[in-house]
Amino acid sequence: MAMSAFSASAMLVAAVVAALLCCNAEAQTPVFACDASNATVASYGFCNASASAAARAADLVSRLTLAEKVGFLVDKQAALPRLGIPAYEWWSEALHGVSYVGPGTRFSPLVPGATSFPQPILTAASFNVTLFRAIGEVVSNEARAMHNVGLAGLTFWSPNINIFRDPRWGRGQETPGEDPLLTSKYAVGYVTGLQDAGAGDSLKVAACCKHYTAYDVDNWKGVERYTFNAVVSQQDLDDTFQPPFKSCVIDGNVASVMCSYNQVNGKPTCADKDLLSGVIRGDWKLNGYISSDCDSVDVLYNNQHYTKTPEDAAAISIKAGLDLNCGNFLAQHTVAAVNAGKLSESDVDRAITNNFITLMRLGFFNGDPRKLPFGNLTPKDVCTSANQELARETARQGIVLLKNKGALPLSAKSIKSMAVIGPNANASFTMIGNYEGTPCKYTTPLQGLGANVATVYQPGCTNVGCSGNSLQLDAATKAAASADVTVLVVGADQSIERESLDRTSLLLPGQQPQLVSAVANASRGPCILVIMSGGPFDISFAKASDKIAAILWVGYPGEAGGAAIADVLFGYHNPSGRLPVTWYPESFTKVPMTDMRMRPDNSTGYPGRTYRFYTGETVYAFGDGLSYTSFAHELASAPPKQVAVPLAQGHACLAEECASVEAEGEHCEGLAFDVHLRVQNAGETAGAHAVLLFSSPPSVHNAPAKRLLGFEKVRLEPGQAGVVAFKVDVCKDLSVVDELGNRKVALGSHTLHVGDLKHMLSLKV
Repeated sequence: MAMSAFSASAMLVAAVVAALLCCNAEAQTPVFACDASNATVASYGFCNASASAAARAADLVSRLTLAEKVGFLVDKQAALPRLGIPAYEWWSEALHGVSYVGPGTRFSPLVPGATSFPQPILTAASFNVTLFRAIGEVVSNEARAMHNVGLAGLTFWSPNINIFRDPRWGRGQETPGEDPLLTSKYAVGYVTGLQDAGAGDSLKVAACCKHYTAYDVDNWKGVERYTFNAVVSQQDLDDTFQPPFKSCVIDGNVASVMCSYNQVNGKPTCADKDLLSGVIRGDWKLNGYISSDCDSVDVLYNNQHYTKTPEDAAAISIKAGLDLNCGNFLAQHTVAAVNAGKLSESDVDRAITNNFITLMRLGFFNGDPRKLPFGNLTPKDVCTSANQELARETARQGIVLLKNKGALPLSAKSIKSMAVIGPNANASFTMIGNYEGTPCKYTTPLQGLGANVATVYQPGCTNVGCSGNSLQLDAATKAAASADVTVLVVGADQSIERESLDRTSLLLPGQQPQLVSAVANASRGPCILVIMSGGPFDISFAKASDKIAAILWVGYPGEAGGAAIADVLFGYHNPSGRLPVTWYPESFTKVPMTDMRMRPDNSTGYPGRTYRFYTGETVYAFGDGLSYTSFAHELASAPPKQVAVPLAQGHACLAEECASVEAEGEHCEGLAFDVHLRVQNAGETAGAHAVLLFSSPPSVHNAPAKRLLGFEKVRLEPGQAGVVAFKVDVCKDLSVVDELGNRKVALGSHTLHVGDLKHMLSLKV
C-alpha cells in the first residue's frame, strides 16, 4: 500500500529519532571492569582498589591462561566475560584535541565535536609552558567526559615529540619544532596537563610520547618509514633525538612511550633491547607501558625481513621490552613463540603486567567511572565557551609576524573594502591539520576578517596545489585592485604535507608564487601575506618585495584560526609568536633528507641541520618573530664572569689541561647561578614577549653554535618593565654531548645571549 508523502516523512523522522535515542542510550554506558553490582567479580583480588596496582595486576595475571594473556598484548583487547573484563580499545589520539583517528574514540549526537586546538607546531611558537599544560588539561577534561558516556578510551597516543630535523618532513606539523629543549618543555607541559589526577600515582588519562626514536622520514622520493634505517651517531642520538623522550619520561612521568617503524643503526626500534629495556625502562625508569606504532612488529618481519619467522619477531619484540602491539601480530604469534621455546611465559607476564598497572592507575578496574574522580564530567564539559576561547587564544599566541612595513595593525574603521584572496582564505578543515577530531565549530579566515570589515573573496586557485588549470588570476587581481587592503592566505594542506608524504620542494606549491606576485602588484592598498602551513617555505621573493607590506605564519591554527588571524591583523592582539623551526632556502633541498647528521661537515659542504648547527643562509631563523611594540633587555644583576668547577683532589684535569670535564659527580652539586633580566616594553602598545636565553659554548666536541637554555613569556603594558629570572645549572645547561654520547661540561668561554644582549663567562677548574 502506498504511503502519503507526509506519513513517509513522519516515519523517517521517527526512525531517525529512534536511532539517535538508541545510540545515545548505548553511548551513556562507559566501559569498565570490576562492576560492584556483581558480587563474584567484585571479590577478585584485582578488583580491590585499596591494594597496590602491582599486587592487583599480579592477581589478575595469575588467573589467566596463556591463550588469554596474549589477548592483552594488543590494542584491541578482547573481552574476558568469566572475569568480568570488557573489551577495551587502547588506541585513541589527542594530538591537539580529542580525535576521531584511532578506533577508541568516536563522536555521536551526544558529543558531536570537541575543542580543536592549533597543530602543536603553532602552539609551540607561543613559547608558553603554561599554555602547553592548560591545553592538556582541557583535552583530558573533554576526553574524560566522553569516556563517561562510552565514547572514548583512557589511553591517548599523544604527543608527537620527534625533532623537526628536516623542513620537508610531512609530520613536522605534529611536533613542537626543531629544538630539543622547547620540545622537552612542550612534552612535559602537555603530558602533565593530560595525566595529572591530583592524587598519588593515579592518572586522569594516559599519554604517550612518540615515536621513539630518530623518526622523521615518512615517504621521501620513495624512501619509506617502514624500511628506512636511520644511521645516527651516538652523539646526535643523545644530543638531539633522545632528550625530549628522556624529559617526557623523567620529568613528565608519561604513562607510555611508542617505538617507531624505522630502524636505528640497523635495528628496528621495537626490537632493540638497548633502546627499550635498557634506556626507557632501565635508565629512565618508565612508569608505564611501551607500545609499538601500529603494525610495527608486522613491519619488522614482513617489510624489513629482520627475523626469519613471525614467532622470532614476536619473541624479539617482547624480550626487547615491548608491552603492547598496536595491531594483531602478537595475538597471532606469541603462543607459538612460547611453545617453540623462543619466549618464556614470564616474558608475556611482564608485558601484560605493565599494561594492567596502567589501567589500574586509570581506574579502569575500579568500577563505574561515573562514581569515581572525574565522574562528574559530562558532555556539557565538552566545547565549553572557555575551552573554545583557549583554542582561539592559543592560535593568537602562536601566530608569528615575520615582516611588517608599517601596514599592521589594520584599522577596521578606515577600511571600506578588503580583498581576501587565496586557496586558504576560506579554509576550514585545513585549519585543524591532521590527527584531528570534529571541531566545536569553524571560524575561517574569511569569516574572521569579514566580522570586522566588508570583504570580497576570490580563491585565486581552486586548491593549494594551484596548478596552471586552477589559477584564476584575473578575478583575483581585479579584487585586489579595487580594495583598500588585500589579505592573501596561501600555503599548504594535507595534500602537500602529511603522514606518509614528505615534500621535495620548499617553494610555495604550484602557481602560488605567481598568484602572490600578481595580486601584490595589482593591489591598490597594502598587501598582507598569510602563510598557513606546518612546515616552512622559501618565500624569499615575498620577504624582499616592496609590494608585500606584511607577512605572517599562522601554522594550522585550529577551529578558531580565522578569528585569531583577524585578532592579530586588526591589533586586538599584539603578536608574540616566535618561529620554532628554521626556514631554509630552496637550495637546501639538495641535501638528502635521509642524511641524519646534525653537525656540518666543511670538507664536503654538508651544512648541518637546525639553528644549532646549520651553517648556510636562512630565509627566517629559529626564534624570529616581530611585535607591534619593541622590547629592551638589560641585566638586572650580572651573572658571574668566571665560574670554578670544584673538582675532587686527584682529578686528572687538575694536573693537565682539559677541554671538558664530566657533567655529573660531586663537583656538580649546587653549581649554578642566576640570570636576572630586566625587560621593558619600550613601545606604545601592550604586548607579550617571549624571552629566549641562548648559550654559545666553546668549540669543543663539535658543540652547537648556540643552544636554547630557557624561555619565559612576560606580558607588559607600554613603558612597563619586569624581571625575568633564569637559573643556570652549570652541569646541565653549560654542558655538551661528546662524540661517545657522554655529557661534558665545556671548559673555557661561554656566551649567554638574549636578543642583542650578550654576557661572557669563563668556566675553569
